[in-house]
Amino acid sequence: MTWLVDLLTVVLLVVGCFFVFLGSFALVKLTRFFHRIHGPTKASTLGVGCILAASISYHAVHGSGLHPRELLVTVFLFLTAPVAAHMMSRAALSLMDKRPEDPSLPIEPEGHIRDDVDERAEKHAREHEGHARGPRR
Repeated sequence: MTWLVDLLTVVLLVVGCFFVFLGSFALVKLTRFFHRIHGPTKASTLGVGCILAASISYHAVHGSGLHPRELLVTVFLFLTAPVAAHMMSRAALSLMDKRPEDPSLPIEPEGHIRDDVDERAEKHAREHEGHARGPRR
């Protein structure tokens, strides 16, 4: 029975280390701020969560029992990492000169795409009208 828990602990540690490495690699290799913040937040949270789960399983079987410290660290990690990433993203958006449009605003029924199509159709009709008349002398 303990060998199964040891195997689970090793698997959780390997998976956790892989995701922590992946998050660190994303932080170094990605170029833009919003990509850099996304990679480590998602991957490192999962990686540290797996490492904490391995710690919980090890201490539950081989240690002095289940302690609340690992559970509290896990809860605080999963609560604070996404909130911190969200706050940094909001701060970066507020500092941008050209911000993206607010998606919560209502869309106008006659948008600029329809106007472009209408203008192209009118230009096409004028060109065909000029060709039908023939060349002027």
